[in-house]
Amino acid sequence: MTKSTHVVSNSDGGWDIKQSGGQRSSGHFETKQEAVDRARTISLNQESELVIHNKDGKIAEKDSHGNDPYPPKG
Repeated sequence: MTKSTHVVSNSDGGWDIKQSGGQRSSGHFETKQEAVDRARTISLNQESELVIHNKDGKIAEKDSHGNDPYPPKG
């Protein structure tokens, strides 16, 4: 299983950072940009994939900070 850090909308307002497989938020922010900036730092430190979601929950952007094989498989 690949580690990933997600930026998701909070139903009570604002944005949360969640780790893959985790239930609790790693941080809550008023703006999406603040959450993305912090999540990017976490993702870089953990060498994980950063997944940024829109307000509707759909994935808007992905950024990998892990050990990607080059060329990619497949």
